[in-house]
Amino acid sequence: MDAAAPQPASVPVVPAPVPTSPWPVKQRDRAYESFRQHLLAMNIRAGQFISQRELVALTGLSLAAIREMIPRLEADGLIVTVPKRGLQIAPMDLKLVRNAFELRRILECEAVAVFTRHASEAEIAALVTAHQAVLTRAEAGDRSKRLLDQAQTTDWAMHDALIDSLGNDLVRNIYRVNSIKVRLARLEQSLLSEAVLMSTLHEHSLVLAAIAARDVAAAVEALRAHIESAHLRALGISAPLSSRVGPRRSKLVPRRMGIASSRPASQ
Repeated sequence: MDAAAPQPASVPVVPAPVPTSPWPVKQRDRAYESFRQHLLAMNIRAGQFISQRELVALTGLSLAAIREMIPRLEADGLIVTVPKRGLQIAPMDLKLVRNAFELRRILECEAVAVFTRHASEAEIAALVTAHQAVLTRAEAGDRSKRLLDQAQTTDWAMHDALIDSLGNDLVRNIYRVNSIKVRLARLEQSLLSEAVLMSTLHEHSLVLAAIAARDVAAAVEALRAHIESAHLRALGISAPLSSRVGPRRSKLVPRRMGIASSRPASQ
């Protein structure tokens, strides 16, 4: 069932912090990073129409920087120009979500195989320790926003570490853009919530256990199952944990569908 993307009454004028660097950063790159941060913070939403002037107010950067940034956003599929309507944040339609998760599966399954074979014991231990810190608190009943935020950050950090292990800048850049789309789909569904926290942590435990054992086949299979579960959650479908891990699969239970259609959202 299609649902029109929400349209905020106005764009919050809250300039995003821009990471500092010892090297000069082009204004369009600063604008791109600021746009990305606001998108993931849901200050702007998938399907929303937005003007260049609003982007200036949002990022705190110049109109020239915004105009230089827009072609990159269009090339990355994060924004589209709709005739007679203007700029639209890419809507989260079913095709985009499916393609994003398929690309994620291809890249991450290769990455986890490489990481399992070649990561140092210290690198593996760092991921396990961060994960265990969240898992321990969750098993003790903590469902605070602080823990959910920590769990989400730990989740993303693990997946980023797998991709970084490939040492391929081209793949890293492709994954970085794709991960924005994946994370947008998940944010639209408020996925890493109390309802799915334990199942997500359990899936991560299986992946990390296989990595720690240097079992490449098991790591790939566990990650593949985890990505499939994340894809189903992004589509508003839930399944018992037993249906996501192991060969036996039970009937999936639709929860809700909140993905926007590919048609331009009404303003």
